[in-house]
Amino acid sequence: MERKFPKNVRQVGNVCDTPKIYVEDYVDTYLAQLRDKASDMPVGALLMGESLSIEGQECVCITGAVQIKEVEENAGEIKILPGILEEAKEECKTYFPEKDIVGWFLIAPGRPMTLSGSMVKIHEQIFTKKNSIFILKHAEEDEEIYFAYKYHELMQMGGYYIFYEKNPEMQNYMINTRRQIGVTPSEVVEDRAAKNFRSAIKEKMEVQEQKNNSKLVYLTSALLVVVVLAIGISTMNNYDKMNSVQSSIETLSKSVQGSGEEERQPEAGADAKAAGDPDSEEAAAQGDSGQEEEASSDIQPPTSTIQEELSEEDYYTVQRGDTLDKISLKLYGTTEEAEAICKMNGLTDGNLIFIGQKLLLP
Repeated sequence: MERKFPKNVRQVGNVCDTPKIYVEDYVDTYLAQLRDKASDMPVGALLMGESLSIEGQECVCITGAVQIKEVEENAGEIKILPGILEEAKEECKTYFPEKDIVGWFLIAPGRPMTLSGSMVKIHEQIFTKKNSIFILKHAEEDEEIYFAYKYHELMQMGGYYIFYEKNPEMQNYMINTRRQIGVTPSEVVEDRAAKNFRSAIKEKMEVQEQKNNSKLVYLTSALLVVVVLAIGISTMNNYDKMNSVQSSIETLSKSVQGSGEEERQPEAGADAKAAGDPDSEEAAAQGDSGQEEEASSDIQPPTSTIQEELSEEDYYTVQRGDTLDKISLKLYGTTEEAEAICKMNGLTDGNLIFIGQKLLLP
């Protein structure tokens, strides 16, 4: 059966280059976790997968990664001892027996994100196949550069794809690695079940948010209706007053033809009415204002019910110096849950958290 492109993918960067690089999500998560181990010394890994042609396009699918136990740095030169490399290759055969080594990965703290002569030398000695991959990752920031070996040199690639599918081989390797360092996962679930749980939580929060928004729209509409009614009442009152003034003016006009004394009385009466109008308008305005304030006081802002369903124990408040890895280590004893926290809160970039932010815990 002819291979097809992975369906569930996320693009990172410009993917116009050849070969097309696809990295499985568990592998990407594991490579990010290796950054915690690269505090003083370089950390490397062998990349497992296959190079193939899909629909006429050259592709490299990376579905596994095995850590190289020791990567040396001497006088700025990166070195991998032959014995250490062979040990890593044996682990590759154990955990990924049906996959090939398609490249390698390196985190070198304190070094610029550029190729060095020693890196190129290692690649040309070990990974001489066309389209073999080299990933150089920053030790502190979420930054990485992909290279592909073609035309007898390492050429920088513009981007790659992350794809999602079941990967029991990589899961098994990650679980065994945690056990070797004394960390036992509290719960092991299949990828599909975990995603369904996160999707259900997210959908529940979105439905609740829509309900709250509907309440807010309803209350806002009610307030607008009250305001419009108040303005209408005020306008009607002013209209009645204008009619009263008009009647007074007509009376004055008719009285002009009578005696001077009779003329002055209507004028005085008209003046008295005219003088009384501002007071009436002010009283009406005060009455209208009172109606608006009374109507406004009856309207209460919507209250969120999310906190009624999720207690404070389901959240973590971000503190100074926190990262998702540190939060995961603090709460679960391992950094493995950082990715879960990131996905649970819909974060596209796990580094973009701020002090005081409340994170929903998986």
